[in-house]
Amino acid sequence: MLRLPAVAGQFYPADPQELSSLINKFTATPKEHERQRVRACLVPHAGYVYSGHVAGAVFARIALPRKILLLGVRHQPRGEPLAIVSEGAWRTPLGDVPIDTELATKLLKACPQLREDSVAHSREHSLEVELPFLQQLDPTLSFVPIAIGTIRFEELLQAGEAIGRALAAIEEEVLIVTSSDMNHYEDDETTRWKDHIAIESLLQLDAKKLYNACQQETISMCGLGPAVVMLTATKYLGVRHAQVVRYATSGDVSADRSTVVGYAGMIFN
Repeated sequence: MLRLPAVAGQFYPADPQELSSLINKFTATPKEHERQRVRACLVPHAGYVYSGHVAGAVFARIALPRKILLLGVRHQPRGEPLAIVSEGAWRTPLGDVPIDTELATKLLKACPQLREDSVAHSREHSLEVELPFLQQLDPTLSFVPIAIGTIRFEELLQAGEAIGRALAAIEEEVLIVTSSDMNHYEDDETTRWKDHIAIESLLQLDAKKLYNACQQETISMCGLGPAVVMLTATKYLGVRHAQVVRYATSGDVSADRSTVVGYAGMIFN
């Protein structure tokens, strides 16, 4: 199956040269930072004009492996709670990115909750917007997309444990790229306060604390499900540290502080 781009020209440029130039700008590596091996990262998925600089700052710090597990949220109502696509390729204006069928097969075997479902991915932007960054930095990589539509903690915990065990058993390195924006559509001060609470839980690598904080403080982190799965999986991958690379809100770009979305870029190693 070849998935065609759903949000090119909306969330990011549809023109290949413009897109490539913008990604180069966002991922320019400061001299004081060397690219490093990490096991997971958290990046936003809003339009590049708002959050591209945050995602780019994260990807600029990572020495990418050849295999990527891309976890995103299923914004659209249709589809399986844990939807995977295990064959084919996804097209962006920069070309086609192949799905890693071998890796997908191992994940399907390890995690029975995963279901083949191309419909859940057909219009979903949270995974698509990360691909141009990845393929620009390494045109030879392959990936597996998983769209998460459930926020039931036990389901997320089980999926994260199964995925973590599967990745730990694979000799080749796999990077988990988790796609999430942070708090939505409150004023800038409130959003920064709520996001600080969520980020503290992420820094502590505590999936349950993150989940409870988002529920209790009404933090509208859209990728809560993917983040819980990631944090759970990384316990099997030897992750001991987390770091905030960059944080921003949409108000930093729009200058409208009355209603913003928060964006956190983090790495886990």
